[in-house]
Amino acid sequence: MNYHEMHEKEVEQTLNTDFSAGLTEEEAEKRRKKFGFNELDEGEKQSLLLIFFSQFKDFMVLVLLAATLVSGLLGEYIDAIAIIAIIILNSFLGFFQEIRAEKSLSALKELSQPHVHALRNGEWINILSKELVPGDVIKFASGDRIGADVRIIESRSLEVEESALTGESVPVPKTVSAIKNNNLALGDMENMGFMGTMVSRGSGVGVVIGTGMKTAMGQIADLLQNADSVTTPLQRRLEQLGKILIVTALLLTVLVVVIGVLQGNDLYTMVLAGVSLAVAAIPEGLPAIVTIALSLGVQKMIRKNAVVRKLPAVETLGCASVICSDKTGTLTQNKMTVTRAWIGGKTYTVDGTGYEPQGKYYVDEKIVEPTKDKALQQLLTFGMLCNHAEILQKDGEYVLNGDPTEGAILVAGMKAGFTRNQLLNQFTIVNEFPFDSTRKMMSVIVKDPTGRQFVVTKGAPDVLIGQSKSILFENRSTVLGSEQKKVVQEAINGLASQALRTIAVGYKEISANTIILHEREAEKDLVFIGLQGIIDPPRPEVKQAVKECKEAGIKTVMITGDHVITAKAIAKQLGIANNRSKVMEGKELSDLSLNELEDIVEDVSVFARVSPEHKLKIVQAFQNRGHVVAMTGDGVNDAPAIKKANIGIAMGITGTDVAKEASSLVLMDDNFASIKAAIVEGRNIYENIRKFIRYLLASNVGEILVMLFAMLLAMPLPLVPIQILWVNLVTDGLPAMALGLDRPEDNVMKRGPRSPNEGVFSRGLGWKVISRGFLIGVSTILAFMFAYDNNPENLEYAQTVAFITLVLAQLIHVFDCRSEKSILSRNPFGNMYLVWAVISSLVLALVVIYVPFLQEIFHTLPIAMKDWPMIIGFASVPTFLLAGSFLLSKSK
Repeated sequence: MNYHEMHEKEVEQTLNTDFSAGLTEEEAEKRRKKFGFNELDEGEKQSLLLIFFSQFKDFMVLVLLAATLVSGLLGEYIDAIAIIAIIILNSFLGFFQEIRAEKSLSALKELSQPHVHALRNGEWINILSKELVPGDVIKFASGDRIGADVRIIESRSLEVEESALTGESVPVPKTVSAIKNNNLALGDMENMGFMGTMVSRGSGVGVVIGTGMKTAMGQIADLLQNADSVTTPLQRRLEQLGKILIVTALLLTVLVVVIGVLQGNDLYTMVLAGVSLAVAAIPEGLPAIVTIALSLGVQKMIRKNAVVRKLPAVETLGCASVICSDKTGTLTQNKMTVTRAWIGGKTYTVDGTGYEPQGKYYVDEKIVEPTKDKALQQLLTFGMLCNHAEILQKDGEYVLNGDPTEGAILVAGMKAGFTRNQLLNQFTIVNEFPFDSTRKMMSVIVKDPTGRQFVVTKGAPDVLIGQSKSILFENRSTVLGSEQKKVVQEAINGLASQALRTIAVGYKEISANTIILHEREAEKDLVFIGLQGIIDPPRPEVKQAVKECKEAGIKTVMITGDHVITAKAIAKQLGIANNRSKVMEGKELSDLSLNELEDIVEDVSVFARVSPEHKLKIVQAFQNRGHVVAMTGDGVNDAPAIKKANIGIAMGITGTDVAKEASSLVLMDDNFASIKAAIVEGRNIYENIRKFIRYLLASNVGEILVMLFAMLLAMPLPLVPIQILWVNLVTDGLPAMALGLDRPEDNVMKRGPRSPNEGVFSRGLGWKVISRGFLIGVSTILAFMFAYDNNPENLEYAQTVAFITLVLAQLIHVFDCRSEKSILSRNPFGNMYLVWAVISSLVLALVVIYVPFLQEIFHTLPIAMKDWPMIIGFASVPTFLLAGSFLLSKSK
């Protein structure tokens, strides 16, 4: 239907909806069953069978299949069948991991889905955009993404950026009038809004006329950019490492075969030895375990109210050295309450807390009746008119729907006995100029019952006073001279020193037939009424979080649009600033070049009175000083700074869709403490990845050296390929996964940020891998030699001794990998996942030794009880030798 040609009443009747109350939940559910969810078809998904068979594309699997073919051609059918069985088992593990990753991705997509404000049962509620149905009434404001195709029914300076559909980057002004033309292009439908487009200015209300594939976006769904599969820098470095290990494995294979044949060994034996080394050199579990660790880390962060939108942020979090944080709602509770009002030299005190409209007004401890104080009445009623917030009663509690500052101003008026609905019955809103972070003001034009028109403005006091030519003193308008401005400034400073945020309200009367189309014309020559002082108490948990960040070498910087004195008072309460800390104002920031700012930026703890455009400059200055910067934001204008920051953090509650899409991390609770928790988790994920890299590579170095030592000593093979494969798949994999679940060490927030250029093998990890691998290899070959020398006729028994010694050495070594220091520095039962993984791996190793039908497959024999002390002794040597050296160095 051509909804753009219909008048609003006709649209309302056609869609069988009610613009004043919206749909009922029952009707919405009925329509959802008919029209489906408001989402685009994702296209054909890969079948489970294809996902399973894709596991066999891995190069390592192809090497093993080649080994299987060789074993089969040489008549080793049992070996061939066993290797195929292990390949299939490995493929199942990869298959289940991929399915789990897909589910995790779906859960993340669900969490990051856009929300919309919909009118249901007469109340504005917040729902997922996918729950919208035709006939739903929705509202949107600057920074919001329109959730479905809508016919605009209210427009307040509304402009929408529609480049995703039309390719035209200039925002389109929107109207509500019907357009009688049935052959319009999308870009010319000025009374329509389209799914996926972004509100760039103003606000509006629309009725949903199309959802899902029935939208304009649905008809050109191929324009929708699905999230690409992102690999992190660490994953790319490990991928490169894997390629190096594969080349190394192939070279070792050729080397062993050539050396063995030159020494007079038969080709069959040497090919088996070469395959064994190739298998040992490739840590086939490494990519899967890195993916698991990152996936589990992301899930943990979600539980701590931090949703990762871009995977590299998980790594970058561990490198963060500066957090630039908004004040309101992030460092503070965002439960604002007006506690002071100032008009013409008189200060009023307001009691009551939160959004409950219960409280009284006092002057010098004497109760004041607001309805009998004309100036106070004007301050409160005009503040309520220039407002979009709603105070609703749910389950006996008063809750806010809208901006917290506007909510506080609304409640202040309600405490005086006024309601917004009553005022809207008296005054008609003719036009609105929405709040803009550059202007720092919002204005409405209203008409009273007598036909008189007023411009009502609220905003930052220092800006509004600059736009005023008069001020109310003793209920009379007086010229605003320098003396009066000084009095107002003293009042602002007085309220700010009490950590109160100040909002000013002004007005002017205009002639009844005047039409004002631009805010510049509206917001000048105002009458300054007065100030409202709003308290926003700090979040109690933030002070400790700031302290822990400081101990971790992370500087916290407060960025706010508030008054300098207010900002510094809050910053001192939270431990961000002290008496010596530098506070910089937006005006000062504007006057500095980027190079000048770089010279002093590290000394600044608070940026006050800044606009979002300043944030980008602050981020660049810190980055140019070599810092890794996390930047929080919620508005449209915050997006460039969020995107520029190393870790862009958007607010999940108050954040606009633009800010969220530019971010790499979204805080579901808008709380600074969640940033600290995410940094702890980010550091821990990276450390856990290092732990299992250390474990896997040291284990594989040990396996390679066992085989090499035997070759160099012209000894028989200490391990057969099937045994090495079993060790790699079972003994390596389970404990490595459990290391990925290890809790953070106590000192994780007691050391400085990691350098972003730090290599995988930095901080001595390379040496630990080689030295531990060497000791594991030596211990295993010594155990093999000991068993073989005692019984040269029974090679299979000596190989079984080498197999179980290698397994035990690795399982003891895994506990050493939990700490950078020593096995003795952490409680071995601190990670019960690891304890059970080690027990499981040990049981699986013992099964192939003691279960008769498996002995033939794995070329093992039962170990005699008398040999166990020797095996345990050799297996323990690498770890406890290093533990002894740690204790010795500590005692010195």
